[in-house]
Amino acid sequence: MKPVVQSSEAASDIKAAVRYYFDEAGAEVAGVFIAAIERAVQQIGEWPGSGSSRLAETLDLPGLRTVVPARFPYVIFYFDLSDRVDVWRVLHVRRDITAILGDHQADDPSSRSA
Repeated sequence: MKPVVQSSEAASDIKAAVRYYFDEAGAEVAGVFIAAIERAVQQIGEWPGSGSSRLAETLDLPGLRTVVPARFPYVIFYFDLSDRVDVWRVLHVRRDITAILGDHQADDPSSRSA
């Protein structure tokens, strides 16, 4: 299993989603969301190559992979590096993902040394 490192953007994305679920549906749903994210992140650490690479070419971000947590319309974007997995963003599927991630290619974790 590789260690999983969360970017500050990913942490902010998750906090915003938790706040939304808490405000709109209550603590129980917010807790279920947190558990779904935690399970997905654990899966990424155990099997980093299992995520989809479909958006990597579209966004011109080699190595980008995605996983969708169970029961929630979010996508976890990550890079499988030699010594760790970097969770880059966690975005709702209805957001303009191409525009958001395209604007942040300079922050691409795959360009960091491992």
